[in-house]
Amino acid sequence: MPKMKTKSSAKKRFKVTATGRVLAAQAGKRHGMIKRSNKFIRSARGTTTLSAADEKIVKGYMPYDR
Repeated sequence: MPKMKTKSSAKKRFKVTATGRVLAAQAGKRHGMIKRSNKFIRSARGTTTLSAADEKIVKGYMPYDR
């Protein structure tokens, strides 16, 4: 049986932690910073863990990162 392939887009955007949670970059920081509040920009730094529903979708794209 051949190995399953990992989605290249998923491996670039997500990271699976040791406990199995999925980390992703905060949304809303690509462009349009001038219209965003300073509070929003500060709070959207770094990474965040995905919700359980989103996690389930992403883990299907990365079969060997469980």
